[in-house]
This record gives sequence, structure tokens and C-alpha cells, in this order.
Amino acid sequence: MKPLPTSFIYGEFWNMSTNDTNVNVTTEGEEEDSLAFQAGLAFTLSLITFATTLSNAFVIATIYQSRKLHTPANFLIASLALTDLLVSVLVMPISALYTVSQTWTLGQVMCDIWLSSDITCCTASILHLCVIALDRYWAITDAVEYTKKRTPARAAGMIATAWVIAISISLPPFFWRQVKTDEVTTCNVNTDHIFYTIYSTFGAFYIPTLLLIALYGRIYVEARKRILKQSSNKPGKRLTSAHLITNSPGTHSVASTTSLNYGTNEASSCDANSSTANVNHAKVIVSDALLEKKRISAARERKATKTLGIILGAYIICWLPFFIYTLVVSVCDSCFYPELFDIFTWLGYLNSLINPIIYTMSNEDFKKAFHKLIRFRCCRS
Repeated sequence: MKPLPTSFIYGEFWNMSTNDTNVNVTTEGEEEDSLAFQAGLAFTLSLITFATTLSNAFVIATIYQSRKLHTPANFLIASLALTDLLVSVLVMPISALYTVSQTWTLGQVMCDIWLSSDITCCTASILHLCVIALDRYWAITDAVEYTKKRTPARAAGMIATAWVIAISISLPPFFWRQVKTDEVTTCNVNTDHIFYTIYSTFGAFYIPTLLLIALYGRIYVEARKRILKQSSNKPGKRLTSAHLITNSPGTHSVASTTSLNYGTNEASSCDANSSTANVNHAKVIVSDALLEKKRISAARERKATKTLGIILGAYIICWLPFFIYTLVVSVCDSCFYPELFDIFTWLGYLNSLINPIIYTMSNEDFKKAFHKLIRFRCCRS
């Protein structure tokens, strides 16, 4: 048998070595890209989690420090901030770890605790938005009567109701949970029970969303009515009370009420006493505080209406994709994509960051108290 040429043998070996080297280089490059992506993803999710924790903690501290903010309405906002703070502490860090690694490494018990915390806290956060909207609705449509009923005890009752509903939505999966003997590598809510999926999604999102839209719609209509009513007061028509004070030597001061018609050159006055001759000095004191207060009130109504629209819009944008996808996945197993599910999940978590920003930026009292708190912390440090 004729031996193979040496050049041929070395040539084949060189080709094989080159191919192996290319495969190794490609694999190493993919691994580096994957690690870089995971590092960037971990940094981004950690930043969102930290920002959510910090912003909600500042809202709670601001309300606690400022006595001016100790009102039932602000207690509801503080409770919402506390709920979102729990989301950022109990739910988001573990979710970030699971999203980056794509493998559950914390065991079955921790999986159950995390899932129940996730459902409970996120649902409570959504229901707090309903409670705040309901409080605002009653304050606008029945201002006189509701002022008497608007107490811290009533606010506490509304908060407790939101938490009871949230817990009742998160508990049912425990009744059909199966204990796995092998190693747990995934941690997801079981969507095999279609009735629970419908119950949880409608109880946690769809029904509260319909309630929010209805309440904010009514609030918007009432606010517009007030704004238009204020706008209908033309400058030439408004009547302002004034006092005509006359002083003369040897006589007592006589006060007469005068009605001034602003915007015209006419003034009608009623002489309270015919013996007001020889007047040395006349001083008209015009009181326009009531109309100024109404103008400020109208401006606040406009701002509150705009804020409500922003809150509702942010809430729907953040949570609607997740709950639609959850319903779709429950009836279509092949429609589940982990990456898409993670995106929708974190979009929902983002609402816990947006809530404190909207409420603090739209409220002047919050802004002032927040700045005082920042200055106080800086001075102490």
C-alpha cells in the first residue's frame, strides 16, 4: 500500500485544526456577547429596582415629616407608596435574578413565597389606585357630606379592603400546588386552571380598570363643570363687597356698605346715614379674596384633571400588555415566549416607579415638603 503524502496528512490536520479553532472562537464570542447582555440587563433591572425603592421611600418619609400632609387623602397615597415599596423589596430583586439567569435556583418554598408576594403586592398596588380614585370621586361629587366622613379611620378601612381582596386573589394556587421531589428550575404561576386565570386577571386588573375609567370619567366631567362655571364669571359682572369708612372731627366713624361693579364706570352706593356731610377722608377697602380663591380652585381642578389622565394612562400602558398576554397564554401554550413574558412583567413593575413620581410632581405641597426633606438630610449629613 502506497503511503499517503506527508503534505496531505499535515494539510488535513491543519484544516481540521483551523475548523476547530473557528468553532471555539465563535463559541467564545457568543459567550462574551451573552455575558455582556446579561451584565447590561442586570444593571438596568437593578437600577429600576433601586429607583423604585428610593422614590417610594421618599414619598413615605415626606408625608411622615410634613404635618401639613397628614390628611386622609395623603394617607392613601402613603399606603400606595408602601405597597409599591414592598414590590421593589420583596418582588423585583428576585425577579431580576430570575430574568437574568433564566433558571430558578432558590427552591420550591422560596418560589411559592415569591409568587404569592408578587401577586399580592402588585394587585394591592392596582387596587390602591381604585381606592384613591374613589376617594377623589366622593370628594368632588359630594364635597360637603364627604368632608365629614373623610377620616383616617375611613382611609384605613379602604386600605384594609384593598389588601383583603389582593390576598384572596393570591391564595387559591396554594390549594392545588404540587410538591416537586426533583430539582425546581422554573417558577411560574400555573396557568392550567383556566378558571383561576380568569378570576385572578379580572379581579386584579380588568374590573379595577373599568372602575378606574368610570370614576375618572365622572371626575373629569365634574371638574370640567366647575372650570366652566368659574369661567362664566365675567369681570364686568362680578360684585365685590367694600366698606366706605368716613371720619370727621367730633363724630364717630360711620361704615357704609358699597357694591362696586368692576369693569364699568358706574358705582352704586347706599347712604347708611344722611348725616355724612363734611367728610374729611374716605377710604374704600376692596375685598376680592373670594374670587381669587375661586380662580385658584379652578386652576387646581384643571391640574388635578390632567394628573388623573396621566395616572390612568400610565397604569393602562404598564399593565394592559401583561394581563392580555396572561389570558392568551392560558389558552395557547405555544404562544408563551419567556423573553416577551419578562418584558411585560417588568413593564408592569415599572408602574410602581411611575406612581410616586406622578403624585409628587403634580402636587405643590409634596414638592415643597420633598425639598424641605432633601435640605434637612443634606444639612444633617
